[in-house]
Amino acid sequence: MDRYNSSIKEIVNASLLSTLYYKTKEGKFRLTIRAWRWLSIFIINLLFFLSFHIDIQMLEGTLNGSRLFGFHLIDPFTALEIFAAEHHFHINVIIGSVTLIVFYFLVGGKAYCSWVCPYGFLSEIGERIHQILIRRKIIKEHKFNPNIRFVFWIIFLVAAAIDSYLVFEVINPIGYLSRAITYGWSLAFIWVFVVLGIEIFYSRRAWCKYVCPVGTTYNMLGWVSMTKVKWDMNKCDHCGACLNACFEDHVLEFIKPKHDKERAEKGIETQLVVNGDCTMCGRCFDVCHTDAYNYEFRLKDLV
Repeated sequence: MDRYNSSIKEIVNASLLSTLYYKTKEGKFRLTIRAWRWLSIFIINLLFFLSFHIDIQMLEGTLNGSRLFGFHLIDPFTALEIFAAEHHFHINVIIGSVTLIVFYFLVGGKAYCSWVCPYGFLSEIGERIHQILIRRKIIKEHKFNPNIRFVFWIIFLVAAAIDSYLVFEVINPIGYLSRAITYGWSLAFIWVFVVLGIEIFYSRRAWCKYVCPVGTTYNMLGWVSMTKVKWDMNKCDHCGACLNACFEDHVLEFIKPKHDKERAEKGIETQLVVNGDCTMCGRCFDVCHTDAYNYEFRLKDLV
């Protein structure tokens, strides 16, 4: 993809494969952030697979709970589910979940969704198919209030407390996919395609935006995390490509021209995407022909 010499329409409608690389202003080809993210997802989940099948003991388990060189890592929402179901925390669960909370506090709360989650990878492919179907007027887009995910978050924890069982894991496509990668396919894996089908034919990234309590937990952490996306007003020409690329486009609402006067009055030239829904996916970077976006580590002046 040549984002510097292509029209906005060409950038927005670029094929999926072409979004994995871009041509620099000097004419050299480089991998996009999307390509690096997909590589990260592949390597992490490959380590799960290899650790189980050839016993290399690097990253054992699944995304719900694992051991990295023997050190416990527990998904924070899974830890909350365990507490709700059993009414007490295990020491290894506390250590494992706090470790991940500290990690994502530093690198960006919902970075998990873009850089680690294998369902996020499938969902991006489904999203592209969904957008093609929308452009061809084969289907219609259906949007909902994203705050409904907090209702689901509470429901799943209450259900775990009532049933003393991790109820969410019965319908968790991330868990099914992670276990399929590590241990092998099962009939339950069909559910992953059911969820993906809903996203393709009914609502863009529906699971990630409106249901997933794992992402919702990281959303809460994302508001205070130390790594943020930084936008430079002086470089931006308000072409709108980033808003089209971002499936959580409300996090970029502040970049719209209607806010320019207010920014000028306050002397604001750069702003951080502080909204916890930002997944640090860098898709705004990949389509921006003015390089108005960058990552900002807010503790850099203290390091």
